[in-house]
Amino acid sequence: MSNNEEKSHVPSDQGRRNFVRGVALAAATTPAILMLPALGAAAMQQPASGCTDVSPPMKDVRGKVAFITGGSSGVGLGVARAFAEAGMHVAIGYRTKEHLDDAMSYLEETRSRIHAIRVDVTDRPGMEQAAAETVRVFGKIHVLVNNAGVNLPIPFKKITYNDWDWVMGVNLTGVFNGLHAFLPYIQAHADGGQIITTSSLFGLISAANQCAYSASKYAVVGLMEALRSEFIGSNVGVSVFCPGLVTSNVFESARNRPSSLSDTGFSPDQETKDRQQKMRHDPEYAMPALEAGQLVLRGMRRNDLYILTHPEYERVLRDRSEALIASIPKDLRPTQTRLMAARSGFEQSVYTVERDRMLCGKSERNE
Repeated sequence: MSNNEEKSHVPSDQGRRNFVRGVALAAATTPAILMLPALGAAAMQQPASGCTDVSPPMKDVRGKVAFITGGSSGVGLGVARAFAEAGMHVAIGYRTKEHLDDAMSYLEETRSRIHAIRVDVTDRPGMEQAAAETVRVFGKIHVLVNNAGVNLPIPFKKITYNDWDWVMGVNLTGVFNGLHAFLPYIQAHADGGQIITTSSLFGLISAANQCAYSASKYAVVGLMEALRSEFIGSNVGVSVFCPGLVTSNVFESARNRPSSLSDTGFSPDQETKDRQQKMRHDPEYAMPALEAGQLVLRGMRRNDLYILTHPEYERVLRDRSEALIASIPKDLRPTQTRLMAARSGFEQSVYTVERDRMLCGKSERNE
């Protein structure tokens, strides 16, 4: 290829930025090789095949039963409060008795529809028992909220093996344990249901000192996307919740860290301590947990794949999508066989379906 031919495929810096802004939404949900034959056509931000009417499984939540891991504080308590206020029965998984006592003061008016179960998400037999207990108490399970999580803001050079195993064990393996224990009960009746997992904004973008945390939360996003693909067309919805800063006790999670994984390289500096304090108490700095819970309830009722909370991060999310699109090699031409294989595998991908659904429902999403 000559230099002139090569340049025809690589826009100027400004032109490229303008171009990728136009294609980011559509292209971010399409495999790179499908973009190559006709990049210009992908700039249209319109649904690919019209609007489809998909009835969310949990649109009517009154009387339904939810189990929430880590439901006694922070985001989990916010979700529990929102669900209870909407008329749901809620089983709360908890670890810390003091947090549960505080939680019950918020849930006093709906106390008859609340049941607490002490359980560690890394304890597989314990999670199986929690699922069975929820059914014994409430009769069914419709909704699982995999919310329990830990954070360890630490530079990679200081992460120990135990640090890594602890974060992954709770944030990722704990989610798998919840799915394995609760999904059979959700599928055992014909009412429909919803799987919701709390990831994080750091499951979509990354930052310094968040290697272990982001790795676990990115993995959770991928797990929920794959699960959504498997459940398309069923009466079980799948959502991943990716909040920004929410008032919580997530930085106190080391209180429940097992002694077998106690070796850590983490020692918070004063800046980190100040930030943690703001997350606990400052609603100007972090979204109130109840507001986050209400957004989870709204996303569940609509069966949104991605439940986001903080519009102020739109720019960095867009920048990440544009960085991916800008990294597609423009000088490669896959064979027709490869193109056909990609089209057959991803033409109606979960990303395409969700993109079209969200574009079709822009006005409804703000109701």
